[in-house]
Amino acid sequence: MRERQRGGGPARTVAVLVYDGVRLMDVAAPLEVFGTAAALGGRYAPLVCSVDGAPVRTATGTLLGADAAAADLAGGAGAPPHTLVVPGSDDLPLGPQPDGLTDAVAALAAAAPRVASVCTGAFALAAAGLLDGRRATTHWRHAAALARRHPLTAVEPDAIFVADGRVCTSAGVTAGIDLALALVEADEGAELAREVARDLVVFLRRPGGQSQFSVAARTPAPRHEALRDLVREIAADPAADHAPAALAARCGLSTRHLTRLFRAQVGTTPAGYVEAVRVEAAQALLEAGGTVTAAAHRSGLGSDESLRRAFLRHLGVTPSAYRARFRTSGVPGAHDTLPRKVAHRTQGGDFGGPAVLPTLAP
Repeated sequence: MRERQRGGGPARTVAVLVYDGVRLMDVAAPLEVFGTAAALGGRYAPLVCSVDGAPVRTATGTLLGADAAAADLAGGAGAPPHTLVVPGSDDLPLGPQPDGLTDAVAALAAAAPRVASVCTGAFALAAAGLLDGRRATTHWRHAAALARRHPLTAVEPDAIFVADGRVCTSAGVTAGIDLALALVEADEGAELAREVARDLVVFLRRPGGQSQFSVAARTPAPRHEALRDLVREIAADPAADHAPAALAARCGLSTRHLTRLFRAQVGTTPAGYVEAVRVEAAQALLEAGGTVTAAAHRSGLGSDESLRRAFLRHLGVTPSAYRARFRTSGVPGAHDTLPRKVAHRTQGGDFGGPAVLPTLAP
């Protein structure tokens, strides 16, 4: 790969902190993005560090070497980290943090202007107190656990990534690519980020309408056969009559019994599930260029006002704003003034529009 020299200044050290049981893809994804950006002229120096500088065993069984110990980097041995990246593991949501990990995260975060996590790495940031009072996301499967364990964190389970001040968190596994590309875009501009995305054969921004995990995919498969049929019917035709009484009649249950089964096996009420599916359908219609009125009618939400209320409940944005942001393609330049709290990108569509992340001096 040919290298090009870009603007002057020292390289930004990107330290990826690894530990036993870490997911290899969580480590490799940001390293590939920042390494490719460096090869294309971006000012990055990615490295791998562990708590004590020793190799670690990843979740796949691969032995992964480390370039440095966390304490050495945090103590100023060599270039201090500009960006700390904490990847995830299957164990982080389940129990205590690995030995020394919380202290290493806290020490490196104190030295680094910017901190990021991939997937369940958000649990390590939260354990170090870095997510208190902030918005954050993690793998959709573990978002509820993160919210329960760390009530001071505003968890956004549908986000691909969330940037709140200097702390950025991303969703499951490959979302680390999305976040790393957005960080490159914020640091070096959209042109380099596009070059990196092309080289890696990935989207710079995931396309709207290609929901990473639809409502149906996120929903546990109901054990009750009648419920399984109803869930499929709702997803197939969101605009049909799915009032609780109509659903109950179709499966030969009382409305009260159906509601109990939905709560126990789907995790929400029949009306709540139907609304979530309809919001998802309305998102796809707006992303395809439909009007707010057409999206409301064709999704089954009915009126503009009903659509507006549902969007505010589920997405925190009005349908008109969603449509406008989705259609926006510009990306702020490296020297634009950015707010401390910025819009996130959703797993169920690109509601936040372009990536907007804090730009930090090297």
